[in-house]
Amino acid sequence: MSVSFVRQLLENLGNAKKENRQKVATTIVENSNLFKHIVSLTFSVEDEISIKAAWILEWICTHHNLNFMLPHLDEFTSKISSVKFDSALRPCAKICEHIALAYNSKNNNEFKTNLSSKHIEAIVSTGFDWLITDQKIAVKAYTMQTLYVFGIKEKWIHPELKHLIISKIIHQSKGTKARGKHILELIEKHNK
Repeated sequence: MSVSFVRQLLENLGNAKKENRQKVATTIVENSNLFKHIVSLTFSVEDEISIKAAWILEWICTHHNLNFMLPHLDEFTSKISSVKFDSALRPCAKICEHIALAYNSKNNNEFKTNLSSKHIEAIVSTGFDWLITDQKIAVKAYTMQTLYVFGIKEKWIHPELKHLIISKIIHQSKGTKARGKHILELIEKHNK
């Protein structure tokens, strides 16, 4: 089975209904050698198939096992800044949040040992870019959480994130304002 098989699965996916995403995700999980093709198609950023690939990538990371991403951290983190379709950005932002939470987890896991400072820098840099550009509420919400979590260990992130929330994000939509206030509260609590 090859990338053309995965492309065909995505073309036949239909809409983003849960059962549609689950069906394709199950096929990928049962044939884990296909996962690399979902990752590569997510970053075929000129092709709208990348949107459906991103949906499946996020579904697998959320509902199956985030560890599928471990062998693909280099590709994922080096290419997330190239994603441009709104409908692909949201799942990528959610995956970034999952990675940050796994890395900062109290439980031992492979992200603690496999996520390098280069990977974190790429996620953080892309996250700040997403926050200062015109993105949907969900992208900004997931990204603020991701940056907050990485900022627990990377001390320079919280002051930058706080400044951005106060100066820009809190003046946007109700959704970003609410999440921004929540993140500010978390930063204050962490600083005490």
